[in-house]
Amino acid sequence: MKTIRILTLEDARKMASAAEAEARTQGWNVSIAICDAGGHALWLQRMDGAPLMSAMIAPEKARTCVLSGKPSKVYEEMVNKGRYSALSMPVTPLEGGEPIMEQGQVIGAVGVSGVQAAQDAQVARAGISAL
Repeated sequence: MKTIRILTLEDARKMASAAEAEARTQGWNVSIAICDAGGHALWLQRMDGAPLMSAMIAPEKARTCVLSGKPSKVYEEMVNKGRYSALSMPVTPLEGGEPIMEQGQVIGAVGVSGVQAAQDAQVARAGISAL
């Protein structure tokens, strides 16, 4: 059997705080979602002024990363390069989701939505860096 680390609510708070700080520094209003290794929500926040839809998209970006172990950008690139069959996969093919890795294992993910794709990803990575 393997021993794996799990995310706690305190971990989610730290990541959310760092992600929000990055978004505020940049002047971006986003939704931030953090999920555990099963893709279940640990945290969801929609900053004032963030698009309403972003609160639905951010958790799906995070879940995509947990399911695949890859940034959600991978699937956006697949679709953009013409692999439209990727749209039938149980993923959200939009950049802005980043997996949280620990010793080669996915232990959760951060998904951000509300601004341009690369900016969403920047905020998600800032959150992860707080761990």
